[in-house]
Amino acid sequence: MSTSSPRKRLATVWLAGCSGCHMSFLDLDEWLLELTEQADIVYSPVGSDQKLYPKNVDIALVEGGVANEDNLELLLQVRANSQILVSFGDCAITANVPGMRNMLQGADPVLRRGYLDLADSSAQRPHAPGLIPELLDRVLPVHELVAVEMFLPGCPPSATQIRSALEALLQDQRPPLQANREIRFG
Repeated sequence: MSTSSPRKRLATVWLAGCSGCHMSFLDLDEWLLELTEQADIVYSPVGSDQKLYPKNVDIALVEGGVANEDNLELLLQVRANSQILVSFGDCAITANVPGMRNMLQGADPVLRRGYLDLADSSAQRPHAPGLIPELLDRVLPVHELVAVEMFLPGCPPSATQIRSALEALLQDQRPPLQANREIRFG
């Protein structure tokens, strides 16, 4: 009698970013069908209606920087409920493009410029607690806030890189990353 290991529970999370990493994830094409035979995708912005982050996630791919209170709250839930957290793409690793607002020295100048300086005659700053998340003063990479087990760089990482990482992680191994091809940014 063979004993098969339980299926892995996989989550993908989208914070402050362009969703390019998730587009590359979808570029896995027919391998996605094979993936669903090896793992249960328990949370994802792609094809999932799950509102709350589940418990007991084996592998979580986290795309994007942490730009607002909702991003931070979700990231803390992900970390508390995931065994392996992968910083998925350059925005998660360095804050990349969303982090460009850090040059403006805080959330206030960003909001003032976007909603007051460039507005028409109905200029007003958005403020709706519980509906509109407050911006953090800086966009932060994931590892500055929580422990990260693996970094998967790229803007976005290629489907080949994603598959290589997932195949290894699904087998409880660490994927080999090759310099100049897989360990680079942008």
